[in-house]
Amino acid sequence: MIRPTILFAVLVAGVLGVAVPAHAQGSGSATLDAVRARGQLVCGIAGAVPGFSLPDSQGVMRGLDADSCRTVAAAVLGDATKIRFVPLTTTNRFTALQSGEVDLLVRSTTWTLGREANLGLLFAGVNYYDGTSFLVKKALGVKSAKELDGATICVQPGTSTELAISDYFRINAMKFTPILIQDLSEIQQAFLSGRCDAYSTDGSALATFRATQPNKDDFVLLPEVISKEPLGYVVRKGDDKWFDIVRWTYFVQLIAEEYGITGKTIDGFADSKVPEVRRLLGLEGDMGKALLLDNRFAYNVVRQVGNFGEIWDRNITALGVPRGINNLWNKGGLQYAPPMR
Repeated sequence: MIRPTILFAVLVAGVLGVAVPAHAQGSGSATLDAVRARGQLVCGIAGAVPGFSLPDSQGVMRGLDADSCRTVAAAVLGDATKIRFVPLTTTNRFTALQSGEVDLLVRSTTWTLGREANLGLLFAGVNYYDGTSFLVKKALGVKSAKELDGATICVQPGTSTELAISDYFRINAMKFTPILIQDLSEIQQAFLSGRCDAYSTDGSALATFRATQPNKDDFVLLPEVISKEPLGYVVRKGDDKWFDIVRWTYFVQLIAEEYGITGKTIDGFADSKVPEVRRLLGLEGDMGKALLLDNRFAYNVVRQVGNFGEIWDRNITALGVPRGINNLWNKGGLQYAPPMR
């Protein structure tokens, strides 16, 4: 007889189009079962954003979001390389997750009430606290977003950026004309060619775009940050254990950084007497078992991909973007993990 929890997982998988192993013995998570049966995590990313997800010269996907996906593969499958990246647009990203085309979405996606309440999704962690900003050409002579009254602004449709701009201009009794372009390279080219006065998206993306321009000093990132844009891991509702797995995969990166445990030094902590370190390494506590994973899941995450600081430095610091509020809580930032016990 199939237990009720397993039956529910199978039904949810059927509705969402997620494959479930034929034996249906189940773990209590339809998504976890599907990933294990496939032997591969399928992760939705942007695929064209420097610092977040962009193939290198060898075709290997690099970036904060790409590495965030890898941490989940390491936790669930014990191997960060068992992953397939699916580039998604701002308009098809949610459908891809809802339908089961991807197991997880890590695509610079903002956590909002509307998305969590209306789309059947849950945000499991914030890998980048960001905010909407504006990039202009220095020749425009604008030094503040409040000088953009009447401006044309390039923005991607279907994004929280589009809503943030509308709110900002409404609050400040200003007008603007949106130039809506879906493709990232096209919107950037439109801005460079002068089709719009300003380019608006998350400040991190603007900073990395500016940093990659050969004449970067010809562009100005205006000082105003007009919205809160917490970006992170997104999963489907209805699979609570998968949500737990993804959320704690994110948290263990923070805990490791807090204790100074890196991918290179983690083996040197095997004799640690600190209880939380021992639980992190899977030496006691059955923390992995509680998540339906191997007790060494956190060890695999840190050993293979790194702690949060390592992932940040590898992908974001190299672009000249300060860590700021994305620092750990004990360094003045917002990154904070609950106790692992």
